[in-house]
Amino acid sequence: MNKRFLMKAMLSLALALPLAAPVAAQAEDALARVKAAGAMKVGTETAFAPFDFIDEAGAHAGLNVDLFTEIGKEMGVEIDWVTLPWDGVLPGLEAGQFDMVAGPATITKARVERYRFLSPIAEATVALLKQAGDDSIQKPEDIAGKLVGAGKATAQLAQAQAYGETLPGGIETREYVGFNEAYADLAAGRIVAVANSLPNIAYVAQTQPDVFAVVKPAFGQPSYFGYIGTKKPEDQSLLDAVDAAIIKIKEDGRMTKLQEKWFGTTFETPNEVPEPKV
Repeated sequence: MNKRFLMKAMLSLALALPLAAPVAAQAEDALARVKAAGAMKVGTETAFAPFDFIDEAGAHAGLNVDLFTEIGKEMGVEIDWVTLPWDGVLPGLEAGQFDMVAGPATITKARVERYRFLSPIAEATVALLKQAGDDSIQKPEDIAGKLVGAGKATAQLAQAQAYGETLPGGIETREYVGFNEAYADLAAGRIVAVANSLPNIAYVAQTQPDVFAVVKPAFGQPSYFGYIGTKKPEDQSLLDAVDAAIIKIKEDGRMTKLQEKWFGTTFETPNEVPEPKV
């Protein structure tokens, strides 16, 4: 078989075959999918008051619920909540169980490398909650050699452990699936303090002043809370739309009102995600 005949045979075979489908179809654009469905799935936990918690009536409540209601109005979609323990939230995002994470999560160097954060919604600097009337802890350094609780797989736990390494004798840490369990152990005297973001523990101390008190000043690096999405190209249109909605809510004063409602104070937060210090 000469080369000319072989080339003709190969060309005839190629023409006889159906055209190959375009590269296995690009993933569906997230914004178009959400708009078509009329709903956006948002993952979070419900043990992180005042962002997310279950109220006395058994309903999901908190700043995230109110804020995402406003985001949904801006985007013209409903919000479908998917709740699970925090250590399963980010894996759930990567597995595609929901479109984005409310959380919110502390913006850290490690997380910024892996996920896309949206415009910060609150301060996240870490501080300590103690039992009301516990005079043995007057300042953060007083936890040296003692047992401190924090949420499993949280930036607050990591910062508490790093801070403990700077103290004489270090500290012991106990990890909890949810912060509510940590607060219960603190109230029962099984740990001496809980490390969490200042907004969270300020809320807890404000609602239960006979049980808890905030240890000042905060010991953590200045940081912020933000909502999270993936870095997948098909998700960016949706995240851009959510980000634009958050910034609009900040600029028209709705964010300030929500912060005052849930924290009893307000936070200045940048529109752009700052370079993390933790």
